[in-house]
Amino acid sequence: AMEGGPGARIREGDCAVLKRDEVFKAVSVLRRRKIIFEKQWFYLDNAIGHIYGTTFEVTSGGNLQPKQEVEETTTETKEAGTDNRNIVDDGKSQKLTHDDIKALKDKGIKGQEIVQQLIENSTTFRDKTEFAQDKYIKKKKKKYEAVITIVKPSTRILSTMYYAREPGKINHLRYDTLAQMLTLGNIHAGTKMIVMETCAGLVLGAVMERMGGYGSIIQMYPGGGPVRAATSCFGFPKPFFDNLHEFPLSKVQSLLSGTFSTETLPADPEENALVEEESNGLSEEKQSSLQETEEEPATEAPMEINPTEEQDTMDINAEDVEFKENKEKENKENVREKQIKQWERRKKLKEAAALLREKNADGLIVASKFHPTPLLLSLLEFVAPSRPFVVYCQYKEPLLECYTKLRERGGVINLKLSETWLRNYQVLPDRSHPKLTMSGGGGYLLSGITVVLEKGKSDSSNSEALKVEEPSSKRCKLQDLPC
Repeated sequence: AMEGGPGARIREGDCAVLKRDEVFKAVSVLRRRKIIFEKQWFYLDNAIGHIYGTTFEVTSGGNLQPKQEVEETTTETKEAGTDNRNIVDDGKSQKLTHDDIKALKDKGIKGQEIVQQLIENSTTFRDKTEFAQDKYIKKKKKKYEAVITIVKPSTRILSTMYYAREPGKINHLRYDTLAQMLTLGNIHAGTKMIVMETCAGLVLGAVMERMGGYGSIIQMYPGGGPVRAATSCFGFPKPFFDNLHEFPLSKVQSLLSGTFSTETLPADPEENALVEEESNGLSEEKQSSLQETEEEPATEAPMEINPTEEQDTMDINAEDVEFKENKEKENKENVREKQIKQWERRKKLKEAAALLREKNADGLIVASKFHPTPLLLSLLEFVAPSRPFVVYCQYKEPLLECYTKLRERGGVINLKLSETWLRNYQVLPDRSHPKLTMSGGGGYLLSGITVVLEKGKSDSSNSEALKVEEPSSKRCKLQDLPC
């Protein structure tokens, strides 16, 4: 079967998504590794080799067995009441006790049969309306039939999963809003995109999926390194990452002013994790200064180790010398490794800087917890004219401010501030209606298109820009003003 096409098979080491009703969970497919999902524990060993989209049943010992399709037994003579008003929920209607059910389970009786027994032993089941009966069966099935579907990850599935499980990690970016971003940003294969996000790598993954491995992406990141937890859930093939570059936000100003150098590199991501945690809430300027102070020592570390190597070791006895020599060897190797790593990171950083310097990106996507205005004003410099940009924010106030600032500055047209509205429907015969749980807000988007910004005008008092914006009646007055 094709790598990712329909009929792709589940392989060991894959990233897969477990699905049960409307609940999703991303997992790595590994042998003999216990997985707990929806109060069920099982192993994925038996799923390997099956096609994505297969539904499995959890059998004894946590093994998965492909579920045999059983056609629903149509009970023509199904008795049903006319209404539920006489049914009292006093907990006495079910004759089977907890222990009875446990005994059934221990015998290895299938979930389907347990549900059947529960129905037969319920004194009120016949009096319930048809709808209530369906509901009852559905509820019991969910509890006793351990059924799990394994699906291939995609933007739609992962964004739904994140939004339901940990919306805070993706700044409450709802899946329909993400879809809007991809459309407004005109993302397709062969483009050169700038992505700045603090959504655990979900937006980055969505962009990569759309581009299908063609084109290049520069990810701007705050702190010590880019976060790509969600990106790794997509299970992209290796070549997808060949044209993925990253560039620290703290270096953007120096790149724009021409003072950029790779000498003051952010420290290793591990060392910087702490700094990032603390500085996440800070404004960009504070953060960059925080980084500069943090990172100076890291670049000089290899130099400091050298003096210890030339120490006089003559008067120490042989064992110590040997021990010390081994230590020094280790030190030298560590230093060497560090230097190689550092050199590689510098090389990558230079490449990313060179790409940005061309100032010809085909689009810009921003979805972060930082204030959008300073971000946008600096990052738009790298975007070619006549290209789209999209900014996501959980709240609309920062985007309103951003809108005003961009209007003043000029260089953009077609500015739009939008919010998508999402409503889910239950569609069932005779009972289709909007679901009761509707999402309150999926965040806001500011989108627009870049145009050539004429340098002289933007620096003056913007009177030229205003002329274009103002209606004709005001335009005359503006010209009469003494400059």
